[in-house]
Amino acid sequence: MRVSKLRSGESVLRCRAFVDAPASVVYKKCIPCSLFLGVMDMYAREFHDGAKDGLEALEPLNPEKIASFDDLLVAMRKTAFGGRKLGEAFEVLWAMVSDPDCKVVLTLSGAMTIAKMGKIVSMMVDEGMVHCIVSTGALVAHGLTESIGKTHYQHHPSMSDEELFRKGYNRVYDTLEMEANLNYVEHVVSQTLKRISHDQPLCSEVLTRELGKTLAEEYAGEGILKSAYLKKVPVFIPAFTDSEVGLDVGTWAMAHEIDRARSHAGGKGDLAVLTAIHQAYPSFNPYLDLNSYADHVLSAKRLGIFTIGGGVPRNWAQQVGPYIEIGNLRLGLSVKPPRFHYGVRICPEPDYWGGLSGCTYQEGLSWGKFVSPKDGGRFSEVLSDATVVWPLLMMGLMERKKKAGGVRRP
Repeated sequence: MRVSKLRSGESVLRCRAFVDAPASVVYKKCIPCSLFLGVMDMYAREFHDGAKDGLEALEPLNPEKIASFDDLLVAMRKTAFGGRKLGEAFEVLWAMVSDPDCKVVLTLSGAMTIAKMGKIVSMMVDEGMVHCIVSTGALVAHGLTESIGKTHYQHHPSMSDEELFRKGYNRVYDTLEMEANLNYVEHVVSQTLKRISHDQPLCSEVLTRELGKTLAEEYAGEGILKSAYLKKVPVFIPAFTDSEVGLDVGTWAMAHEIDRARSHAGGKGDLAVLTAIHQAYPSFNPYLDLNSYADHVLSAKRLGIFTIGGGVPRNWAQQVGPYIEIGNLRLGLSVKPPRFHYGVRICPEPDYWGGLSGCTYQEGLSWGKFVSPKDGGRFSEVLSDATVVWPLLMMGLMERKKKAGGVRRP
């Protein structure tokens, strides 16, 4: 038995049972030969040249040819595995921030400010790379402590968590936030709220803007909210009550009723007082945030999203397309739903856990959140610790920006 090829390219098997029969016929009718045919076909290979097939060649990463972070990231794109992913992310991120028609949304989760990444956020705002921020409240609150001159410390393994609690230290993995810092943040929040009428409807965009104003007028230090205020970049905190600042606003509202609650407690104790003042709510309306954000992105010719981590900020920012789409369906409107044209995600979570943090941009296409790559969408995902790769990307962006003569707007 032997295998040969017809001009048509079909395999032909020569054996006693069939003479010059097509392999497909022999395979179906000559059971004893079928096993041999499968083995023979496995070795019937062609030997293509990758260059002739249009494949992109990889290149050795040569340290002698690298003189900058930009050079390094470009070289990494020609390597493999995580290095290639980071190099690809750099190119997509540069395309995003240098596109004059693109509004960039930065979403933030994880303890990035405690991890001392706050200056990177501020610089991205100052340099015109970011035009809207969606963040966790905790990240903003811990950034406030830094903005007002407070300090974070390394955790020493010899200190137990019980000891840390007694001494007023709050541990975030290997780093400490002093409770005294957060108490001072409350002072800044309460001073800011004095400018706002108790009856004025509040939302996170309003509160973060007012806090930014306080920082700009009263504190010399740099900070995310200060830069955002000065550059008129809105900051949204979708899960606002899940943060120190959210708790501060809650106690501010209750403070207006504390004296009256005490006078009516009738000697029932502080629990009765607390129960009574829990009926005092700030006039906080999260739909002010939702609709303001929607208006913000609807005004863009193109949209980009740069995500650190995932969680609520990522999903809240990305759901704007479906929000407009269901409005069209249920309200009889005809507004083009906004889709993100660019996307870069830095998060160590893979997609197979099923959480939104690990959701790929490809999956997001099924929800109507992104422009398909076949229609020009550009996306990249780096499954890594942001504190390792984000500084590299920022340095590369700053170097390339300088070479290019600046990003498209101040």
